[in-house]
Amino acid sequence: MNAALLIILAYLIGSVPFGLLLTRYAGLGDIRKIGSGNIGATNVLRTGNKKLAILTLICDILKGFSPVMWIHNQDPSLMYIAAIAAILGHVFPIWLGFQGGKGVATALGTYLAINPFLGFLIAIMWLLVAKIGKISSLSALVAFCLTPFLSFIFIGLEKANHSLAYFSLAISILIVFTHRQNIYRLYAGKENKI
Repeated sequence: MNAALLIILAYLIGSVPFGLLLTRYAGLGDIRKIGSGNIGATNVLRTGNKKLAILTLICDILKGFSPVMWIHNQDPSLMYIAAIAAILGHVFPIWLGFQGGKGVATALGTYLAINPFLGFLIAIMWLLVAKIGKISSLSALVAFCLTPFLSFIFIGLEKANHSLAYFSLAISILIVFTHRQNIYRLYAGKENKI
């Protein structure tokens, strides 16, 4: 299959707004008018429906995981580009005027496909910080900002190429960008808790 088409498909899979679709299907209205206005699982949780939030989380992880795994089987050299395309699909979905989510769960899904152990470490870091601080954005920022450093360790352990570290650096920058308003609120002590 043509490389450009594979990347476009990864973007389109990533751009499916599961949080919005699931909350509408459940009769909870437009998730963008609730809480933070985000389409991700944390904001779905603010509706009070934990099962729907978990389902959104799983779907958002899978839309990062599945295109990377599929494209890896088609052309392994496109794996990292496909991962970035899927994450950008979630953050800038064509269906919602390029106003999407923060990219955290979808990014986690791509890591679980690329390097499951590193993906597991990201999830553990998120959970630990969330348990201590009770703030989702802080958990995401800590986990993804530490990931480039962990990636360099993996390079040394696996004697692999540097693609994982470059990918991790790019994703950490993107996560900081998508959380820029959260960073201001964190600094001001006004960030919402989970």
